[in-house]
Amino acid sequence: MNILSAEKFEQLSTFNNKPCISIFMPTNRAGKDVLGEKDRIQLKTLWKEVVEKLEAKNVDGEKIREFDGILDDLMKDHDFWRHQMDGLAIFVAKDFFQKFKTPIGFEPRTYISDHFYIKPILPLFADRDEFYLLSLQIENVRFFKASKYSIEEVQIDELTPSRLEERVGFDYEERTRLHQSLGNGKAVMQGDDAANRARKNEILRYFNAVDAGLQDILHDEKTPLVVACQDYLFPIYKEANSYQHLFPAVLPGNPSDSKNNKELHEKACRLLEPYFNKDKKEKFSQYEELVPERKSNDIHQIIPAIFEGKVDTLFLQENTDVWGNYNENMASVDVNKSGNHGNISLTNLAAVKVIEQNGRVFLLTEEEMPVQNSAMVAVYRY
Repeated sequence: MNILSAEKFEQLSTFNNKPCISIFMPTNRAGKDVLGEKDRIQLKTLWKEVVEKLEAKNVDGEKIREFDGILDDLMKDHDFWRHQMDGLAIFVAKDFFQKFKTPIGFEPRTYISDHFYIKPILPLFADRDEFYLLSLQIENVRFFKASKYSIEEVQIDELTPSRLEERVGFDYEERTRLHQSLGNGKAVMQGDDAANRARKNEILRYFNAVDAGLQDILHDEKTPLVVACQDYLFPIYKEANSYQHLFPAVLPGNPSDSKNNKELHEKACRLLEPYFNKDKKEKFSQYEELVPERKSNDIHQIIPAIFEGKVDTLFLQENTDVWGNYNENMASVDVNKSGNHGNISLTNLAAVKVIEQNGRVFLLTEEEMPVQNSAMVAVYRY
């Protein structure tokens, strides 16, 4: 299965042919819907809708049959349908076929034009939500690269000691009395102050070695590093840490208590929610404070401004499209009520162009939009 990388996202957003077919649908990871192949049946229904649209556009029958063969092969791949994520995105054109499992679900939809529809997958690339996660225990250290939608373990065995004993020696139990974990997940040191100081120094030496090893990965990074560990370990790790972007709050508790990486990832995302929303809140505040000349919710003004490179931030209402066409030579926007008769999604067009220009795009619910009853709101650079 292809990974929806930034390079492939750029390929999709710049691809031009006629027709380009985009299909989005929610999928199921497990359960009776997987066993009953509900997702495969849903694609069959959506493909029937696509064929009807292609015939209405007078697309050559041979070309339709070629596309039909590609999708028929996919629908017959029973192993593929047994291993899904939360969403499936499919892109088809002449001599082009890509399918992507995604960690975000979609509303079922089809789109046919001379370009692909990429707005639903924007959160995978437009959100600046990457982070590192360090699962830290005395007996085990694991390291992950993650985002709001994914988590992947990075092997660090050759960079860091995996256990405290590897750094301080196997006789440390004889030199200090071990700490005792309490039922609530907290910990206390047993023994006199000298033994506690010795114990802390051993842990600090261990964490210094972990920190030194991670610098091979982190030295040029600016991505937040979240540490998951028991509360009493975090102050010691902060003392050892040399990475400037250590997240100030710990993910508390013993990481081994999480059933799997997915659960650990979900906990980390909940902790990071204020961080994820920081940019959006700042852009909201900026919009409210700007003079009228530096912002707009009028699509007839926004689209030409995007093509001039003026738009810094674009707020789009998710699951909503504005249909029409844009004449770049005349800088004129023609808005229509439907996607028929050669109309394109102007919201999709706007999103693609703003991303190309390194701007920010946020997909929001109707209630979240900075201007009510607006499908598109922009903040200008100048």
